[in-house]
Amino acid sequence: MNPPVQDSSANLRAEADFPTRWGHFTIRGYELGDESAVLLSMGQSEAPLLRIHSQCLTGDVFGSLRCDCRLQLELALELISVEGAGLLIYEDKEGRGIGLMNKLRAYQLQDQGADTVEANLRLGFQADHRDYRLPVAILRHLGVGKVRLLSNNPEKIQALTDAGIEVTERIPCQPEAISEHARSYLRVKKEKMGHLLL
Repeated sequence: MNPPVQDSSANLRAEADFPTRWGHFTIRGYELGDESAVLLSMGQSEAPLLRIHSQCLTGDVFGSLRCDCRLQLELALELISVEGAGLLIYEDKEGRGIGLMNKLRAYQLQDQGADTVEANLRLGFQADHRDYRLPVAILRHLGVGKVRLLSNNPEKIQALTDAGIEVTERIPCQPEAISEHARSYLRVKKEKMGHLLL
């Protein structure tokens, strides 16, 4: 279980205009202690569509088929674009918070037969090593008290709720075209981590 989210102040470090193939966003950079995150925002909404997405270099940049991270990221941007409003918080939390090199070590263990949870545990980490202090702090900075959360992860729902942010709706973030390589990864998420997957 992850530590409880504590209320802290996020520091806004930069803000710029950010056109993308999904539409026109504002991009902001935030820091809290030694953590950083990027916020993409579009439009205004009383309870904005929100995706909290953890960095996945292997998936988001290189198109890895071991996970569905890039597909989830693109689905979130598409749904925000269709709605014309929403928030995407992109956290520097590679490998569910264990960092890039440890993620690659976890891949190596998975190649030897471990699943994604077992690999993290063997490396001395929790199955999910993240907390959500910075996303909560960003939402507080924006004055957002209600969200519609685009997620399959019940821990994200709980973290926001515990911090006093109302999750008025959970919207599944489950892309349709999943590779055969990612199916066992998603099965472990559902069976061992309680993710809300169909």
